[in-house]
Amino acid sequence: MMSLLESYRRNVSRKREDIAKLQQSKAKEKAKIASLSQKINSASQALSRTKSDSTAKSKAREIERYQKDQASTEKKIADFETKMAQRNKELLTEQNKVSREEEKENKKSIAELNKQEREHTSHMRSINTTLVKHESLHKEALTAIEKLRSLPERIVVLFLAANPADQQQLRLDEEARSINEMVRKSKHRDSVHFETRWAVQPMDVLQAINELQPTIVHFSGHGSDTDQIVFQDSQGNSKLVSKEAIVQTMMASSSEIRLVFFNTCYSYNQAEAVTQHVEAAIGMNTSIGDEAAKVFSSQFYSSIGFGLSIQKAFDQAKALVMMEGLNEENTPELFVQDGIESNELIIVKPETIELIDS
Repeated sequence: MMSLLESYRRNVSRKREDIAKLQQSKAKEKAKIASLSQKINSASQALSRTKSDSTAKSKAREIERYQKDQASTEKKIADFETKMAQRNKELLTEQNKVSREEEKENKKSIAELNKQEREHTSHMRSINTTLVKHESLHKEALTAIEKLRSLPERIVVLFLAANPADQQQLRLDEEARSINEMVRKSKHRDSVHFETRWAVQPMDVLQAINELQPTIVHFSGHGSDTDQIVFQDSQGNSKLVSKEAIVQTMMASSSEIRLVFFNTCYSYNQAEAVTQHVEAAIGMNTSIGDEAAKVFSSQFYSSIGFGLSIQKAFDQAKALVMMEGLNEENTPELFVQDGIESNELIIVKPETIELIDS
């Protein structure tokens, strides 16, 4: 980017070039004046010598034409002189700008040198403080490693699906298959065990949680705009379960659950509410289409399988929905408990953990 000083200097150069061109043009016009004067003089001498009326008239017309050309040329010269005076005035203005800007640049340079000197002094003082903090930071790093070490070697993702006969049929099997496939392609695939339960009735939820001790509970199916999840009854028809019942279920369930994923329509409030008892939850703030639900969830679990944080996995899943052109990337919402950083919330244990020399 061009500085003001460079811009002003270029303006000065342009003004000087303009003045030089005007001077050249003026010189050319002056040469024309001299040539016309010679022609007028020559025609006048011819007029004084001729005895012929027709020749006299012709020479008189020549003289008149040359005089008109001469007057026109003198006007051009006057115009060039006016322009040159204006350009000289503008040149002086630009030169003053250059002088002022050079003065400002010099002041800035001095100020920058003073600033660098102050920063150097401050930096030298901070070295001692940094050394004092080093041990504390070292302990924090060791604590972070211990947290990673404490992660289970293998997590269980419990996929609970309900697709009642009296509801619009969803392609939940495709979602489950896509999640399973993406998990198998992930780096830490052996650390993620994907379990599915189909045609889920309310009594199946706690049974599956108690049996599998999952780290992630994933609800897939229908939701209502009155904060309910649609399970199935014994006849395969809809059975509505309230938000309060879901929250109570999470409270009474395994302490191993760290994330609840509501891949159901209108599950925003359920997700926000269950973070009273689990670290994180994902819900939908409106209805979501089959394809968007499948794309979002499969990419989310793929990212989890690569050892990424919940926030990173959530962001990548939204990005894939955008790349697929589904226009539903703003439907999923991520919630975490107060005091928890979603960027630091990792569920899958890395295969190796770097040790820090103590």
